[in-house]
Amino acid sequence: MSETGATGMPESFVERLTAARLLAVIRGSDPAAAVATAQALFDEGVRFVEVALTTPGACRAIEQLRERLPQGASIGAGTVLTAADVADVEAAGAQFVVTPAVTPSIEAAAARGLPVAAGALTATEAWTAIERGAAAVKLFPASLGGPRYLRALRDPFPQIPFLAVGGVGLDDVEAYLKVGAIGVGVGGPLIGDAASGGDLAALRHRARAYLAIAGRLRP
Repeated sequence: MSETGATGMPESFVERLTAARLLAVIRGSDPAAAVATAQALFDEGVRFVEVALTTPGACRAIEQLRERLPQGASIGAGTVLTAADVADVEAAGAQFVVTPAVTPSIEAAAARGLPVAAGALTATEAWTAIERGAAAVKLFPASLGGPRYLRALRDPFPQIPFLAVGGVGLDDVEAYLKVGAIGVGVGGPLIGDAASGGDLAALRHRARAYLAIAGRLRP
């Protein structure tokens, strides 16, 4: 997945995510609410949204969102574990995939040209994910070690694009970005109960708060 940047050259998934700084992670219990949540996020200016496959009807939700995707926005699939999952989400129109661990879906997605943010916690997992074709490493759960742990990981791996995901609250965003994360992936602290039929107005308010920090700390 690439789009044309200001220089006229195609921008990669990692370049675009680095510019956006924020990936919204939707994991809910209601497919219609998941779609409404993603639409509200896109309306507010969030450019990257993933729908986790643990959400009922996730592929159908991705398909609906792809049909009405705003210019410059991307819809992806999360919790993609197997080659069969990759085939399903690609057919639904997912533009990138996210995994919670080093899984067979990494090679399967890379072979299809789908960018992968692969879940990893340790140095060995991070390196393995990149060797298997991941475009970026999703440090997960980031809250286990916090920004100091990410900084330690980046010392031997400055070339790996790390996305901090898992327990990233609004007050944590700046610290992760300052130690070198290309961005943060945020589920519960941003989505709240919206993807299960909850308050969309509150979701929009939280989205604006996250986007304000992301905008201030763009590279």
